Amino acid sequence: MRVGIVAQRGNERAAALAGDVREVLRDGGVEVRLDEATADALDCAGHAVSGMDECDLVVSIGGDGTFLFAARGAGETPVMGVNLGEVGFLNATPPEDAVATVEREVERIETEGGPRTRTVPRLRATNDGRTLPPALNEVVVQGRRGPGRGADVTIEVDGSSYLEGHADGVLVATPTGSTAYNLSEGGPLVHPDTDALVITPMCADETMPPLIVDGEVVVRVTNAPEAVVVGDGRTRETIDPPAEVAIDRAPAPLRIAGPPLEFFSALDKLD
Repeated sequence: MRVGIVAQRGNERAAALAGDVREVLRDGGVEVRLDEATADALDCAGHAVSGMDECDLVVSIGGDGTFLFAARGAGETPVMGVNLGEVGFLNATPPEDAVATVEREVERIETEGGPRTRTVPRLRATNDGRTLPPALNEVVVQGRRGPGRGADVTIEVDGSSYLEGHADGVLVATPTGSTAYNLSEGGPLVHPDTDALVITPMCADETMPPLIVDGEVVVRVTNAPEAVVVGDGRTRETIDPPAEVAIDRAPAPLRIAGPPLEFFSALDKLD
């Protein structure tokens, strides 16, 4: 049994909680891998987050950004989110319950072969035969931002034209990501159980409202010069003009472990 722990970088509370979880799991005979920054804070050996997919469970301690960071390294390994006192959209377990909850999920893995999980979709962006790393929240295709910038783009949904004109960019979000960058760009909230994607034009000259589409569609953004594709605000790829990017669901969803998300309680953080 191997459990990975990724804690919020530079946060003493997160590192201390990671140390508490590590100590209890090791006492129970579980191999624990700490991310390198947390291990440095606790003066022990660390492991690259990119290798957390070798674990049976990954525990993220911190905010939604830490969860996204952990999820990129976890691959298809279930990820359990622990918050630091403020309920997030991805971190359902409060800090005071962290040790006991992790212990319960480890026991489930040992007795039932896996923890409690719910699956959430991830997005993939493909350009000229290249597939970018999957994104949990959103994929953005953008030109240079700001006045007089952007790009002329065409947005198609399963071959049908949705928008053709000048825009700073195009944001395609999962229901999970609807509460993140999508919301700040004027996109709608989408309940996480909804089978959908959200397409939000960014500062488009032709005013078009955000569009909610079936989760199985393929969204194509074409004719964008100097385009940059950004996944979850972290992975960035510059693509050659005239750019054509296809965005759809990634084959493998993310499995979120632990107690279920209280979506409507988490909405309080948006106030």
